[in-house]
Amino acid sequence: MAETIRDTVILGSGCAGLTAAIYAARANLKPLVLEGHEPGGQLSITTLVENFPGWPEGIQGPQLIENIKLQASRFGAEFQMGHLASADLSKHPFALRVGAETIHTRTLIIASGASARWLGLPSEQALIGHGVSSCATCDGFFFSGKEIAVIGGGDSAMEEALFLTRFATKVTLLHRRDQFRASHIMLERAMAHPQIVFRTNTVVEEVLGVEDKEVKGARLRDTVTGEEEILPISGFFLGIGHEPNARMFAGQIDLDDDGYIKTTDYVFTRVPGVFACGDVQDRRYRQAITAAGTGCMAALEVEKYLEERGR
Repeated sequence: MAETIRDTVILGSGCAGLTAAIYAARANLKPLVLEGHEPGGQLSITTLVENFPGWPEGIQGPQLIENIKLQASRFGAEFQMGHLASADLSKHPFALRVGAETIHTRTLIIASGASARWLGLPSEQALIGHGVSSCATCDGFFFSGKEIAVIGGGDSAMEEALFLTRFATKVTLLHRRDQFRASHIMLERAMAHPQIVFRTNTVVEEVLGVEDKEVKGARLRDTVTGEEEILPISGFFLGIGHEPNARMFAGQIDLDDDGYIKTTDYVFTRVPGVFACGDVQDRRYRQAITAAGTGCMAALEVEKYLEERGR
């Protein structure tokens, strides 16, 4: 029996991957979506999404993902649980190993996203979507008139803190060291802002409010004196960066110093037939709507690539 070769496989099931699936399925490419180790991406752990067009009252993140998935399924997209163990992009068709199975495909859309870096505290994890967030642009509006904290010491933390001053009355920036990795200009801007208070040599031991499903404060420890105190806050933002889910492609496609996939003309990688979209290649915007946009682009380019080769 002849081996089945897919026209396209989409790696990832967040906004980028699912939008790519809609467009690829409508083009009759019968895409296979590998859902990955975080099905639905970061929206699957987001509560209310108020900035995605078409939902004037907002929509819960998991529901938005489910709606887009149903839309892709309606046009014939197939879904498979599991994550990519390895890939061989050195020859056509590409070979993807998922568990004990090897899938061959003429094109690949990498939409594997980027995972937020967390502190790893049980209380922090329990309150994700209930006052704990890794995206100021997504969730800052919910903290208008409140006091919040931002964790980190790099440019990401400074950007988050500065953005959040539009809503919060006070932003306490917590950093475990007394030196910062942030660029001089970003650090200078943050330190000059009257609503931002810096706390150095400070680590978070616990986020308070798990029982109430709402952030009530943070228990802090001074790394020099060992003293602990409670910081009353209503929001807890992580500004320690994201980890793009692209390490399995190192050496086969170009990655930047932080592991994001390098693309040209929005979605092209250096390997013909391999395209990347969403947060795995977008370190600047990281929004659901921009991920969806590049997912659309990637699928359109796959269709064009296959047409040019007589498929």
